[in-house]
Amino acid sequence: MPEPYIRIAVADDEEALALLDRATWSTLHAVSPPPEGPFFDERHPPGDYLVAEAGGRLVGYIRIGRPTSLASNAHVLQIQGLAVADEARGLGLGRTLVRAAVDEARGRGARRLSLRVLGHNAPARALYASEGFAVEGVQPAEFLLDGAYVDDVLMGREL
Repeated sequence: MPEPYIRIAVADDEEALALLDRATWSTLHAVSPPPEGPFFDERHPPGDYLVAEAGGRLVGYIRIGRPTSLASNAHVLQIQGLAVADEARGLGLGRTLVRAAVDEARGRGARRLSLRVLGHNAPARALYASEGFAVEGVQPAEFLLDGAYVDDVLMGREL
């Protein structure tokens, strides 16, 4: 696979991102039902997404947003989604997207970057830890997924 090009999403990316989102959906990382309908909406506009392009197609994305609308929390951004196409897994694309999100958050003036990850998602937790994110809290058995209770792990890092 050629080296990925990371850029901010545009409205024309919607169909490709929706397909990627549906193809990568799993209870390993998602607490909501499988995605339907439009990918972008008023809460999640194209500018919240960094996309990875390789070989002329979108192979991954990471979403960065504000965790709250409070002015007192405006210095914090949050990773609110990460997806990598099956054919691009194991090539370091997730790491590339996380690093791009850190750079983008810094560029937007954030002082902290946080995220939530499911306790049973060991690969994602390891990736985030290797990129400087520390566990800052755990909500035990926060979700019931596929008949099992799963922890919600809160992680963050200073920028």
